[in-house]
Formats: sequence, structure tokens, C-alpha cells
Amino acid sequence: MSNAPLMPKATAVWLLDNTALTFDQVADFTKMHPLEVRAIADGDAAQGIKGMDPISNGQLTREEIEKGERDPNYRLRLQETKVVLPPQAKRKGPRYTPVSRRHERPSAILWLVRNHPELKDAQIMRLVGTTKSTIQSVRDRTHWNASTLTPMDPVTLGLCSQLELDFEVQRAAKEKPADAAYAGATLLPASETTRKEPEFEGAEKKSDDLNVDAVFAKLKTLGGKKQDEEE
Repeated sequence: MSNAPLMPKATAVWLLDNTALTFDQVADFTKMHPLEVRAIADGDAAQGIKGMDPISNGQLTREEIEKGERDPNYRLRLQETKVVLPPQAKRKGPRYTPVSRRHERPSAILWLVRNHPELKDAQIMRLVGTTKSTIQSVRDRTHWNASTLTPMDPVTLGLCSQLELDFEVQRAAKEKPADAAYAGATLLPASETTRKEPEFEGAEKKSDDLNVDAVFAKLKTLGGKKQDEEE
């Protein structure tokens, strides 16, 4: 199995002292390097560590150890624990910031306020690990060091990761979608631009009829004048 036993060094000490397993078998079971296991056997490492019995805590069985002792190529299998630990509750509150980085938080807040104004104060608090009053003082330029503050990327300062920053920015973008009025003009469909209005067609047809009648009347007039001249 890929999981290592509890207290691997203490388990390795017990296996080396109480079994005939090889260094490679102990190293594979405890997920340690074979040279480190050899150093423990030689007394160069893990000095003062008391061995822990993996059989008593249910991580290994006596039969499994005997199989390994009979076959040096056999790899021990870690037994699945029957104890179910409850999931660890998430800590609530601002992010912990090392003391050496705390003086850089106002610069990171100024960078976030200028480059990502869509972020809420709660999101900035999660990213930088600051308080709402500090954020407000940076926004209002009432911070005691406001005259010398320089915007600095919180990712570069090590106050948060790029994945965390992108996650908060995407969340803010989803909560404040762009207004449809500013989406830009769109082209009308061809059916709308090429469609002819009924009134316009009727007027055009009527004007064509009038033009035809006028032409025939003019021709008749010209023909009558020619006949009179011949007579």
C-alpha cells in the first residue's frame, strides 16, 4: 500500500529488533530509504527512539511478518485501520501571516484594490490575512503609511498563491456579471434587413402603374398629331 504506518522510524526500530526482515522489506513497509534503515540498524540514526509494535496497534499481523521472513522478496502489506477519525474542521478566521510578512500586507491590499476592485473586503481578508479596518484605511488613504505605500502583488510577496487569487477573482466575476447594456451592438439578422414592408411595395407598384398609363397616353397624343398633319 502507498500509506506509511504511524511513526515509521519507531516502527522500523521495532521490526529491526524483533524480526528477521531484510532492510529492503522494512524500508518498503515504512516508506523509508534503505540506507536510512541500515543506519538505524547500525545505530547511526534514530538513537533514543523507542520501538513501536505495529502488531499491537493493528497495522501489521504476525502472519504477515512470517511471510516476509520466509520470502525476502515478499513485501509487507499495511492493514487497514478500523478506527475512523472524524474530518478535521476548517479553521475560521483570517489567514495566518508570518511576522516577517505582516508589514507588507498594506502594499498587497493596495495592489488588490487597484487591480481587482470587484473583490469584496471578505475576499481580500482571506487572501492577505488582514482586517476590515486596515482595508478601509488603505481604500480611504488614511493608513498611517499611506504616503509611502507601493502596490505589490500578494502572490509575489508570498501572502497567497496564484490559484487562490484566481479563484477569488472568478468568484467575484460570477457574483457581478457584466451588464447586458454594455455588451456592444449586434448586427440584425438578414431576414430583418432584407424584408420589404407591405406599404412600400404597394406604393412602388402604384407608381409603376401610373408611369405606364402616362407613357401610353403620350404615345396616343403623338399618333393623333401625325394623322392630322397627313390629312
